[in-house]
Amino acid sequence: MHGFLDVISQFKITDALDILIVAFVLYRMILLIRGTRAVQLLKGVFVILLMTGISSYLNLRALNWILDKTLTIGLFAIPVVFQPELRRALEQLGRGGFFSRSFVLPKTQEDEADVRRIINELVKAASVLSKNKIGGLIVIERETGIADVMETGIPIEALVSAELLINIFIPNTPLHDGAVVIRGNRIVTANTYLPLSDDPNLEQELGTRHRAAIGITENSDAISIVVSEEKGYVSLAVNGKIIRNIDDQTLRQMLTSHLMPQKTGTFAFFGRKAEEK
Repeated sequence: MHGFLDVISQFKITDALDILIVAFVLYRMILLIRGTRAVQLLKGVFVILLMTGISSYLNLRALNWILDKTLTIGLFAIPVVFQPELRRALEQLGRGGFFSRSFVLPKTQEDEADVRRIINELVKAASVLSKNKIGGLIVIERETGIADVMETGIPIEALVSAELLINIFIPNTPLHDGAVVIRGNRIVTANTYLPLSDDPNLEQELGTRHRAAIGITENSDAISIVVSEEKGYVSLAVNGKIIRNIDDQTLRQMLTSHLMPQKTGTFAFFGRKAEEK
């Protein structure tokens, strides 16, 4: 009892602040890795630590030696194994996304009207492609630059319009393969090749187009709209997750929420995570 009172008497405001900061950082890290392969990898690390403790307690020297060496090697392997998650965390930290939402809010009424026009054009194009079962993949760049990806495509540099987007994805035309990349209010490139997601938990029925839509959102904060050529389903990928088979109204609402989020302040510490599948 006296020991507890001694600890309480020595407790300072800075100690409370220290605890809150550490708790917040851990909370954001958990949100960052939730739903990724890192969760399974952390479970494996926990099992090895548990077995190391048990082997040490039971004096199983050979097993303890092997596990101890495995942990030592693991310290050097962690940056390699967790490379996608570490890259994602550093990108979010760099653009302020670790402490707030990563969206760029329209600065003026003209900007807001332009974003709404673009959303309307995207919804219109996705609807036409869906009804005609024409496959399509549209990527919307946000804060994280994807210039390296754009270099694989054909330069377009045209204002966003539903008619142009539909025409690009007409089968057997020179630009129908790959993705269209939008930056601001312009279609920057077409026939662009994206990195494929290597998430082993994705459904087997997802084809190359859907895996590419997810892959680009794993490596950046971009948004992908994908139209299935086989079934005509419209899907939206964001933050490495895909929401499948959505209608025009849902697509419009989701694009609006991601491209024109409510102005709730700069430091929305505990903002909700994006919609997941």
